[in-house]
Amino acid sequence: MIVPTGTPDVLLRTEGRAGFITLNRPRAINALTHAMVLAVDGALTDWEHDPDVTTVVVEGAGERGLCAGGDIRAIHDDARAGGSASAAFWRDEYRLNARIARYPKPYVALMDGIVMGGGVGVSAHGSVRVVTERSRVAMPETGIGFVPDVGGTYLLGRAPGELGTHLALTGTPVGAADALLAGLADACVPSAELPSLARALTVLPAAQAVDRYAVAPPPGVLAEQRAWIDACYGAPTVEEIVERLFESGAPAAKETAETLLGRSPAALKATLATLLRSRALTTLEEVLDLEYRVSCAALTTPDLVEGIRAQVVDKDRDPHWTPATLAEVTEADTARYFAVPSGGDLGLGSASPAAQAADRGAREGA
Repeated sequence: MIVPTGTPDVLLRTEGRAGFITLNRPRAINALTHAMVLAVDGALTDWEHDPDVTTVVVEGAGERGLCAGGDIRAIHDDARAGGSASAAFWRDEYRLNARIARYPKPYVALMDGIVMGGGVGVSAHGSVRVVTERSRVAMPETGIGFVPDVGGTYLLGRAPGELGTHLALTGTPVGAADALLAGLADACVPSAELPSLARALTVLPAAQAVDRYAVAPPPGVLAEQRAWIDACYGAPTVEEIVERLFESGAPAAKETAETLLGRSPAALKATLATLLRSRALTTLEEVLDLEYRVSCAALTTPDLVEGIRAQVVDKDRDPHWTPATLAEVTEADTARYFAVPSGGDLGLGSASPAAQAADRGAREGA
């Protein structure tokens, strides 16, 4: 029986053995709002102990993609006003990311089309991550003066070699093969077969259903670029990474260096520092704690407002970064990203699983 519920922006239904979460803001490529995060979390709560639901599936409405990320226009307005709405949004969003990673039932993410930023957070932490030939997966935050979050530095920090460093600093979107190589996905299914896969998930175990439709992905590019990526991004500073890219002799490396020089210098340095710190941490929860500090700090910088203005609000694609160059970004500038936020830390990594469950229950009952 199909039982539709939810909100206008998050449609919920159960069919057979599966519970379906459909992000439903197609005109905004299903960009996440705070209310949507809470609705998804509520669905996971309802289905966690429902014996009739053995698999959870997340998908996006419309033809353009699963999710383009968080609602960055709202973040832009909040940052300009000096508000606290974004920090509250991130608190619940990052808790949701951690919950998805620990969810006790198969969580199948259909990562068709655009999957960026917060879209990676609600998909790539799942237990079964399906990409298609249309997938464009990215953490593009440095282009808006921000730093990869939603556990992005956890995922990218564990990619083979220096692929994660490359993807974190440049924000380059990758297709199915490269998402699989980087550890952001588990299987490729043709986009045209997704309706059939969804039907199969209502009657079959998740792994069996996905195996039925999985195919080899179209060729990627990262495997061929591993030599210069690993050699260049192994440098300890962003300045040296850029220098190595220019000197490598590979045309794609030179293009990448020029891309980096167009990104926010402060965000680049904060991103590399966050990525290096995340690699030294053990759990996703600890990394989300780290990212929460960085995100809250970014909210107070001029580059976040300027980056969103240039890319999304005015769309002139001409951001004026502060500081304007890598050389002008000091160690103290980067260290500020790791200070405790004025509203306190997220506290996921310090809590036991039982304490996290109790905290979640308290929030749900509020």
